[in-house]
Amino acid sequence: MITKTAEYALRAVTILATQSETALSADVLAEKTKVPRRYLTRVLQDLATTGMVSSRSGPGGGYVLAKTSNEITILDVINAVAPLQRITSCPLGLKSHKSLCPLHSELDRAYAATESAFAAVTIQQLLQSTNPIVPLCETPK
Repeated sequence: MITKTAEYALRAVTILATQSETALSADVLAEKTKVPRRYLTRVLQDLATTGMVSSRSGPGGGYVLAKTSNEITILDVINAVAPLQRITSCPLGLKSHKSLCPLHSELDRAYAATESAFAAVTIQQLLQSTNPIVPLCETPK
């Protein structure tokens, strides 16, 4: 449902949210998120362009969240790197379809529900979940 890029961005933002006081290098983030460094660097650049992440250069530099994890939703992260595509017109380009046919109308309704669900969950809520599995961390047995 979401792209690999969006998944990678969510991993990076989640890790940055757990380390909000410390700038993390691309190398550290790549290791923690299990994302190839080159790919992750592009994702981080996209997140920085939207103002969600900022970077610091030099010793002790790296990436930090530019907003609090309470201000960032799953949808914000996804839309920063690979926005969900809603269906607004006939994907087949059929001129007789002035509005969406039943199939594409239902698909768009599902996309809208997904968008709404993602918009309702902040990164902070993910981190505060009562689920015993910690995001992106090996759980002790």
